[in-house]
Amino acid sequence: QVQLEESGGGLVQAGGSLRLSCAASGRTFSSYAVGWFRQAPGKERERVAVISGSGGITYYTDSVKGRFTISRDNAKNTLYLQMNSLKPEDTAIYYCAANHVSLLGTYDYWGQGTQVTVSS
Repeated sequence: QVQLEESGGGLVQAGGSLRLSCAASGRTFSSYAVGWFRQAPGKERERVAVISGSGGITYYTDSVKGRFTISRDNAKNTLYLQMNSLKPEDTAIYYCAANHVSLLGTYDYWGQGTQVTVSS
């Protein structure tokens, strides 16, 4: 089992940058695929970016390709999301999640979320 805690959200102007972090508990962090998801008001939660246990495979949703970078540091049990060129439509609660089975499968463990607000 793994526990997750996000940090790094906040208010930023359009075109700005933020880096989200997700600290994970447990000794087997590297065995989990992990990723970032987001949910905007009135919308369904969507997958933003995910990364394999080793960090060698990543997947991004089309709307963030070229702007967001997902990475992980298994020695520190931490997941990151570097967000550049932010747009108002990136405004959402961002969640990190972990999955012991499949990079694009169902994610079982979730953090509480961190709010990202991008002003125009």
